[in-house]
Order: sequence, then structure tokens, then C-alpha cells
Amino acid sequence: MIDETSLKILKILQEKARIPNVEVARQMEMAPSAVLERIRKMERQGIIDGYEVRLNPDRFNRRQVAFVQVQVSADNTCAGEAFAAIPEVQEVHYVAGDDSYQLKLRVADTEELGRILREKITQVNGVAATRTATVLHTYKETAKLPLLDTVHIKE
Repeated sequence: MIDETSLKILKILQEKARIPNVEVARQMEMAPSAVLERIRKMERQGIIDGYEVRLNPDRFNRRQVAFVQVQVSADNTCAGEAFAAIPEVQEVHYVAGDDSYQLKLRVADTEELGRILREKITQVNGVAATRTATVLHTYKETAKLPLLDTVHIKE
């Protein structure tokens, strides 16, 4: 279980991962060394998985988001890795139900989406069918986890 102090630090870091350690310490009313020690410990424990920069997709001509459901034959156990290797694929989920995989793609436009479907996704061994839903408008997109007042950490 994470204590209340570490939980507050995690909430601050989720809002702004590049916040200086001194600023986290100021908000927590703690010594910077104590905050840094807690952060390093959570990194070692795998609670903090890493830090990444969120780029503005508009600035890189990656405005189009699409979700692709992919049916794969039962004997293909490597499809997930193959989909993950496609640069335009941001997420790969193995799902229950009629479809085997749910993919999230971010591309320039529907023309590029069609090319990726034809030249990359359907070329993965065992792909039987795909269904694509293009996003018209995004209201929320985040990698933040909802942190409750008490969090139980799976070891």
C-alpha cells in the first residue's frame, strides 16, 4: 500500500512530470532530499514506470485517430508483437469477444490510414478481418491513472 505522502507526490508528478524536485518539496512541505528519496524508491519498485513528453499531434500532422478491431486466426500468437512494431500504432490490446485485438492508430488522414491498413496491418500473418472506426472529435485523452485516497500496490 502507498502511504498518503507518496500518493500526493504521485498526483503532483502526474500533473507535471517535469516539475522540479524543489517545487514538489515546497508543495509537500518536505525537504527536497526526502522527496527525491521517495521518488527514487517508487521508481525502483516499478510504481513510477517512466516519464515521457506528450507531443502535440497537430504539429506533426497526426490529427487522425482511428480504432481498428482485428480478427486473427487462433494459431497466431505473435500478432500482438507485430502490431506493436508498426510505428503508427499507439496502443495494442488483446481483447475478449469476436475481435482478437483493438489497436489505436494516429495518422495524418484517412488516406494514410487506408495505406497502413492495406500495407501493414492486413499483412500481419493470420489477420482474418478488420473493422475501423475513425475519431471525429476527442473530448479526453490521457495516460493519467485515477489515484484514490488509498492505493494498493500489486507486488
